[in-house]
Amino acid sequence: MIGIFDSGIGGLTVVKEVLKHLPEYQMVYFGDTARTPYGNKSKSTIIKYAIQDTKFLLDKGAKIIIVACNSASAVAAEELKRQFEGVPIFEVITPAVNKAVAVTKNKRLGVIGTRATTSSNVYQDKIKQHQNGYTIISKACPLFVPLAEEGWTDKPVTKMVAKKYLYHLKLQNIDTLILGCTHYPLLKEIIQIKMGKQVTLVDPAEEVAQEIKKYLAKNKEIEKKLAKNSNHEFYFSDIAPHLTELAHKWLGQIITPIQFNL
Repeated sequence: MIGIFDSGIGGLTVVKEVLKHLPEYQMVYFGDTARTPYGNKSKSTIIKYAIQDTKFLLDKGAKIIIVACNSASAVAAEELKRQFEGVPIFEVITPAVNKAVAVTKNKRLGVIGTRATTSSNVYQDKIKQHQNGYTIISKACPLFVPLAEEGWTDKPVTKMVAKKYLYHLKLQNIDTLILGCTHYPLLKEIIQIKMGKQVTLVDPAEEVAQEIKKYLAKNKEIEKKLAKNSNHEFYFSDIAPHLTELAHKWLGQIITPIQFNL
């Protein structure tokens, strides 16, 4: 199985892309909805949660782990790779950076995410690993998460918040914007309108799915270990009344959520 974890339901955007690009493989998903968001937690707490999430997925039979949460990718990915040596662990930041660097024309890049992600400077550090000359402007957009979780993807309040958050970025002449949180692709339409059509939006969910597809093509010994069926499992640490409805809206299919408290 391919295991995917996130701080909430935003990671279903990664599930959607994995289903699109790797439809033959069984998946197990864990959304830590009882403790969401991770983005306003301390580094040590995020690492602790990420380790618990990973152990849960491995116990369920996952052979590959996707850290869908940007906050966990930013502060916990290296620790996960150290603690679970031998397990292929993919975070969403590196493939997003590779895509952004490939498509930018003026080397002026924007990153939006949670406070944990933007304050970590992980996107800036990874972009600078490619070469010098890039300008990176980041902006924390914490209210985007609860707005997406509520399903308010086209409400006036969401448009107002987006305008407030993105106003400064729009003035910076960026031509590429990384959606540095799994929830943000759910608000992609509003973000695109506020930023303008001249700005390319990079969705880490799509990029990590593409990366894993290439990885499996080159690593047949890992690929052979993955179960091939559509009996996907969806676990959540808290099941809110609207969860099934939102999952159906985002994935285009009905899921049966299972509650599991770590």
